[in-house]
Amino acid sequence: MTSLVASAAPDSARRPTRRELFMGFLRLGMISFGGALPLSRRMLVEREGWLSGEEYAELLGLCQFLPGGNIINMSVAVGMKFRGPRGALAALLGMIAVPTIVVVLLGIIYDHFRNDVYVQHLFAGLAAAASGLMIAMGVKVARPLFRDKPAVAMACLSFVVIALARFPLLYGMAGLTLASTALVAWRRRK
Repeated sequence: MTSLVASAAPDSARRPTRRELFMGFLRLGMISFGGALPLSRRMLVEREGWLSGEEYAELLGLCQFLPGGNIINMSVAVGMKFRGPRGALAALLGMIAVPTIVVVLLGIIYDHFRNDVYVQHLFAGLAAAASGLMIAMGVKVARPLFRDKPAVAMACLSFVVIALARFPLLYGMAGLTLASTALVAWRRRK
């Protein structure tokens, strides 16, 4: 994975230090209630400039394919890309530090008030907000692909296979990965 991630490093990308990786992902972990993935693009691409939009989309695809949480995979991959295993560890610790503490505290509070009607309404509203953030991030990630017709075709095929046909995720991702790899190889031969 190191070579795959490192090969995506642009020559002009600013290389963050381990401290910057830790602090960047710590801030992301602190502000990303409802899911860090929608906000990760803003941090990595728009604010810090560590990745281009295309690199983010490629890395996100890799991280979604791997087991585990997407943003956890993303933090490890970005840390590994810039500072090797120590960078991956710094980014990972930054990403999980605050959410771990918050989840433990909220779990204790929720356990005490979970039958309260207002708490139930609060969680329904949070779920709607998280859905909106995911849709917004999906549009931003897809935007660089709009000019690439084969990429749009693969994205549409992925949506049909996974969302509409409800194909088992593991087999669907494996098949789509093979199809996508074959498509890229065919395009390079042209």
